[in-house]
Amino acid sequence: MINKQLLQPESIVVIGGSNNVHKPGGAVVRNLISGGYQGTLRIVNPKEDEVQGIKAFHEARELPPTDLAILVVAARFCPDYVAFLAKEKEVRAFIIISAGFSEETSEGAAYEQQILDTCEEYGCALIGPNCIGLLTHWHHSVFTKPIPHLNPHGVDFISGSGATAVFILESAVTKGLQFNSVWSIGNGKQNGIETVLEYMDEHFDAERDPRVKLLYIENIADPDKLLYHATSLIHKGCRIAAIKAGSSESGSRAASSHTGAIASSDAAVEALFRKAGIVRCFGREELTTVGCILSLTPNPSLGGEGSGQTQEKKQYTPLSPERGAGGEALSFAIVTHAGGPGVMLTDALSKGGMQVPALTGPLADELKSKLLPGSSVANPIDILATGTAEHLALAIDYCERMDNIDAIMVIFGTPGLVKIFEVYDVLHKKIQTCTKPIFPILPSVSTAGPEVQEFLKRGHVNFSDEVTLATALTQIMKTPAPAEQNVIINGVDVPRIRRIIDECFRGHEDTKVSPMSFYLEPRIVHELLSAAGIPTVPEFVSADKKEIVAFANQVGYPVVAKVVGPVHKSDVGGVALNIRSKEVLEAEFDRMMQIGDATAVMVQKMIKGTELFIGAKYEQRFGHVVLCGLGGIFVEVLRDVSSGLAPLTFEEAYSMIHSLRGYKILKGTRGQRGINERKYAEIIVRLSTLLRFATEIKEMDINPLLADENEVTAVDARILVERGDALAV
Repeated sequence: MINKQLLQPESIVVIGGSNNVHKPGGAVVRNLISGGYQGTLRIVNPKEDEVQGIKAFHEARELPPTDLAILVVAARFCPDYVAFLAKEKEVRAFIIISAGFSEETSEGAAYEQQILDTCEEYGCALIGPNCIGLLTHWHHSVFTKPIPHLNPHGVDFISGSGATAVFILESAVTKGLQFNSVWSIGNGKQNGIETVLEYMDEHFDAERDPRVKLLYIENIADPDKLLYHATSLIHKGCRIAAIKAGSSESGSRAASSHTGAIASSDAAVEALFRKAGIVRCFGREELTTVGCILSLTPNPSLGGEGSGQTQEKKQYTPLSPERGAGGEALSFAIVTHAGGPGVMLTDALSKGGMQVPALTGPLADELKSKLLPGSSVANPIDILATGTAEHLALAIDYCERMDNIDAIMVIFGTPGLVKIFEVYDVLHKKIQTCTKPIFPILPSVSTAGPEVQEFLKRGHVNFSDEVTLATALTQIMKTPAPAEQNVIINGVDVPRIRRIIDECFRGHEDTKVSPMSFYLEPRIVHELLSAAGIPTVPEFVSADKKEIVAFANQVGYPVVAKVVGPVHKSDVGGVALNIRSKEVLEAEFDRMMQIGDATAVMVQKMIKGTELFIGAKYEQRFGHVVLCGLGGIFVEVLRDVSSGLAPLTFEEAYSMIHSLRGYKILKGTRGQRGINERKYAEIIVRLSTLLRFATEIKEMDINPLLADENEVTAVDARILVERGDALAV
């Protein structure tokens, strides 16, 4: 829970506050004082009579009633302090800086649980333990630096790690990114990242609250809550960007040793973020750069009030989430006085699917005539190292008038030939008045340090590296809008699916092991896919050679034969393709029945097409993660797959398909026709609906599906089911 005593305490006590500002207890007192806290500040220190000019209490029992307590004492003392303060001193909010809890030992976990039980009993809000604190306009209850400039229109930042929060703040401050609040939730025993987002969502004020939220996540304890409130905030006009650390096996081990975080697979995280519309970042430089981009745009629907930009400006929407994930590409004009960075930026933007169009026609010719001889207006617009502030202003003005330009990027460092203060003053004025967004790239943070700092003090941000900027823009533009939370049932026979699943388990009711887990027989797999409306190739399974041959004669050669029994057919030589005669089929049947664990042979009509893949896996707390991609080496070696969280909409399915690196193959290339994309998307959606109503399915893959311009057909599939109580079927 989050309450007024946490956010707007009239009184604060620091348990363990001291005069030593090089220790957390002294540093948090220093930051509260320097942050201008207006309420009553109290200190408990048994050895000091006065702490940083404030009279100290030697014992907690001497305290008057207080709203918020900040604990900076050893973990073993915290449960008793919390119990005493909540019961005797009416404290209703706690920030526990101390470490040594569940992230370290089982004894620490017990302390943590005692604290939570007390907070729940007395209705207290709890931040931590194992955190750096909470930073708001009301109180600076943190022990670390830097303390960023707080601005009501800055970003809200929530971090699951205190030390990482400090590094992210360091990265942000150098760019000029401003903050409204910083939440370090530590172990998040009561209030995790999802709970803070919930509070921000339920108390969102469109006239007052910031519209950009940055998250550093080590543990997604409640994916449904995160999905719901992130989606809700984005629908209200916010933008959210996040790092999820610990998605790899090694990374999850590192995160667990740090905070006791529970690992979640990278595919599950990717699917959740895509469904919610969260911009996914992979490092602090990328996260803070994305934050700067989203803060740069003044349109409320885009998530920012605007880094020094005036509200009188015409509103623009180039970074709307609706333009991302396969939507219309953005077009940029690049204005530079250095050719190399302009070329690198052009390459990075193009690689990310954005456009740097050639500038031609009367406006371009007129601009060239007003610049110095040798200047180029081809785009990048190179005004040369001798270009002045006036030349920069001219270039921006002409870009403003060009219909094929959405935004302007300005690269301007110090060539040592012009007065940088004058250049940056022009840039400041143009950002205020231009109707198109301007991205300032000011790389000379050392040689032009004072000029850059003055520019940042005027409320602007700086992207000192052009390629990092382009990478962050790419992440924003490929993030889809939040998905609708609908289950599409059309074409899916749900009652039949349930009958098939229940009948499978009744067939194994003599199994005494729990959980009961097994792979479905090919016949059952075929029935399930049929019930879901997923087209399958004609097939027949039998241990009788004559029946196999009769089916092949019926459907016509060529056919495919596959062994039934072994899970990995190819590994044991259990697949034979392009069988064109009865004699070859009989020989393959005899050979396959000799393979270990073989129970029968499946024969299918052989069809051709582009190989596709669809798979799914059940992830604890997340539900089913659906994967799609090209089949063959694309999924097995290149891992070119896209993920989504079931149930999926058609918009999500199309977004997954478009995000594949091999999407150009699906569209058709080098004279080959593309696949029927609509039917591929339809199968993805129907599979996700099947999983929604057959939660017993824990793993499945359809590999391959064969696709051409007309049809997409499932050729081979494998389904693992599991039910927790074997005796309850």
